[in-house]
Amino acid sequence: MRVLFTHSYFLRFDPKQWGMMQPYAPLGTMYAAAFLRDHGYEVRLHDVMFAESPDTLGPVLADFRPDVLVIYDDGFNYLTKMCLTNMREAAFKMSEMARAAGCKVIASSSDSTDHFEKYLDHCADYVIIGEAEQTLLELAESIRKNSNDWFAIPGIATRIDGETVKTTSRQVMTDLDEMPLPAWDLIDIEQYRAAWLKSSGYFSINIGTTRGCPFKCNWCAKPIYGNRYNARSPENVVKELMVLKENYGFDHVWFCDDIFGLKPGWVTKFAELVEAQNLRFRFKIQSRADLLLKDEQIEPLARAGCDVVWMGAESGSQKILDAMDKGTTIEQIAKATAMLKQYGIRPAFFLQFGYLGETAEDIRKTLAMVKKLVPSEIGVSVSYPLPGTRFYEKVREQLGDKTNWTDSDELALMFENTYPREFYKRLHRYVHSFYRNVRAIDNLKNGIVSRNFTRRLLMTLLKLPFYSISAARYRMKLKELR
Repeated sequence: MRVLFTHSYFLRFDPKQWGMMQPYAPLGTMYAAAFLRDHGYEVRLHDVMFAESPDTLGPVLADFRPDVLVIYDDGFNYLTKMCLTNMREAAFKMSEMARAAGCKVIASSSDSTDHFEKYLDHCADYVIIGEAEQTLLELAESIRKNSNDWFAIPGIATRIDGETVKTTSRQVMTDLDEMPLPAWDLIDIEQYRAAWLKSSGYFSINIGTTRGCPFKCNWCAKPIYGNRYNARSPENVVKELMVLKENYGFDHVWFCDDIFGLKPGWVTKFAELVEAQNLRFRFKIQSRADLLLKDEQIEPLARAGCDVVWMGAESGSQKILDAMDKGTTIEQIAKATAMLKQYGIRPAFFLQFGYLGETAEDIRKTLAMVKKLVPSEIGVSVSYPLPGTRFYEKVREQLGDKTNWTDSDELALMFENTYPREFYKRLHRYVHSFYRNVRAIDNLKNGIVSRNFTRRLLMTLLKLPFYSISAARYRMKLKELR
């Protein structure tokens, strides 16, 4: 039986990400394709990352003539968890094209898990709920045999005589080393390399070492893996790194886990194996401030080549962190930042504005934290209610027809809060201007020990007035909106 895989993340449909041009391959899709291929299925992957429209699927359907189309989004990529409407519409269009071509259609994503009725309305025959590989294999077997035993398969939503039916929940896998390596050979990796080299001057790839997150921030949705946390062994991860290094020669890795190296001793063993194999690469990870307060966590990260650690700092107000059930403190953020810098690792902050009850004073505290700690990078967003979270339930009655962003740069506040929606859009721009000003001043203070001192100093001096004026202009607009 022939199975065609695709996904619904069209980079062109997200102008901010298209402009950055730092694409990562659809890792989750590649895992699923490898899993079915290992069980004897003929598979192909139509990667739409650089495609202009869903219509590119048509020629592939005509050429490959699959029995099943699987629209399988990359659950390792946080952008797919945001459930952007541009991508949802693309998934619907591909489902309709495949159904017209006589294919069975299976959907698997965070969005389809949350909104399976909508996907079933738009020509999906089945929606897989939760972790999908094993469910997909069993469902493919049922389709291949033309049997009606799908009702015994956990983790499925479908329709029978117009009525929606869901089977029991699927338990997540615990031994991730049993999974085959992702099917990198099914994508045009040179297209990714060319994009990275042109935009950034190096080639970065993505690798997942874990599934799930055990922490319970009340705005964070976990429709695929829930609160379970399972990890591949360091040996298995290094095996993949060696294969990818030999075949594709990457320079940099994004370990796309929600939390990297949570298990005791994992990071130390990983660093030892990287050194033993003489692997040379830089990488970035995501972690939490409270997990980065020990030398035995940060020191092996530095030895292994860690370049950047993204922390969910979220806010400089302890009141807001507590309201989020974040489980971290302002003091931990400060200490973790200092320790990372001590070991030559650049700390980066995710900041979130617009959480319920946030005031001007809370916003000032966040800006003060950024000014004091001077992270190497920041990512700014506004609170986004996702189904299945306690935060979503708190604002559910305020949500109207609009419950998702169109693309990742829309940043619309979709519920009533302290300030109007336009305020938070302006705040996003102001925070970036404020941060550039802070970084420029910090560069002036510390530039004497940096490389290319004269050039960097000159650029900083030239840009500093622009950053200051830009920040002042946005600050005035924010006062008007308040």
